[in-house]
Amino acid sequence: MPETITSRDAARFPIIASCTLFGLYLFFKVFSQEYINMLLSIYFFGLGVLALSHIMSPLMSRIFPASFPNKQFQLLFTQGSEEAKEEIVNYEFDTKNLLCLIISSVVGVWYLLKKHWIANNLFGLAFALNGVELLHLNNVSTGCILLGGLFVYDVFWVFGTNVMVTVAKSFEAPIKLVFPQDLLERGLDASNFAMLGLGDIVIPGIFIALLLRFDVSLKKQSKTYFYSSFLAYIFGLGLTIFVMHTFKHAQPALLYLVPACIGFPCLVALVKGELTELFSFESSEEVLPASPRLTSFPTVSGSPASLASSMDAVSMLTRSSPRRRGLQPNSM
Repeated sequence: MPETITSRDAARFPIIASCTLFGLYLFFKVFSQEYINMLLSIYFFGLGVLALSHIMSPLMSRIFPASFPNKQFQLLFTQGSEEAKEEIVNYEFDTKNLLCLIISSVVGVWYLLKKHWIANNLFGLAFALNGVELLHLNNVSTGCILLGGLFVYDVFWVFGTNVMVTVAKSFEAPIKLVFPQDLLERGLDASNFAMLGLGDIVIPGIFIALLLRFDVSLKKQSKTYFYSSFLAYIFGLGLTIFVMHTFKHAQPALLYLVPACIGFPCLVALVKGELTELFSFESSEEVLPASPRLTSFPTVSGSPASLASSMDAVSMLTRSSPRRRGLQPNSM
């Protein structure tokens, strides 16, 4: 089930994020970066395999015919006996899920051994899609609180201190999308990258998803607010890239994305006379018509889904992480 972010959660999140970010900064100052990143690589390997399998599962269901012998499996770990028995892991999956896990594991091994940018992006996209699916905003006011708080968080830690940049340079994990700038010259062996942190995708993404649910609630057979906010995101991202290349300095993407993603839909609502309806809308748990839902991935007691959503929170804290082969700390 999706995790709904309330206004209280939204107000506390930038504070928790700041504490976590500063804790990571101190951690990298005290302990060896090499060993920390080794542990992180193993952790994100497991998390990435689960997240990528989750994304692939609906595709596999469409590829395989209905006559495909799809057997059900269950992996159960308990402790204690009889009445004192406690369930630790309850892992249910089928043949299609198993195939997804095998393919995802191959990508994971590729990432562990080579740290290749394609493997990084596959895991990064999987984390981002899981984050947008698993995290929901309950209303527009909560979204404004969350985006506003993270706007201040982003600007302060990027421009006000060296903490964000230090953590980004030290943190080696698939928590960003990388875009090779020397792709034409070096092909798949490109080593000079611009980067976009997953938090800059997930946080605006859950706000745009909320506006899509608002469009559906109006029952007007149009998606005005979704398209306006989506175009606003593209505009904000383009402005980030323009400023970054103009001033040759890493930019906090939320500095440009937040005003665009909030301002454009509010302006549309003001013009259409629906501003009151927009801010009074309360999102429900119902599934959008004709919207694909990722429901067939195996579940674990304690939930791999919650692990994926927590990872997206971490990714937002650390922004982007230049790796060994000459990556530039260009925060998009």
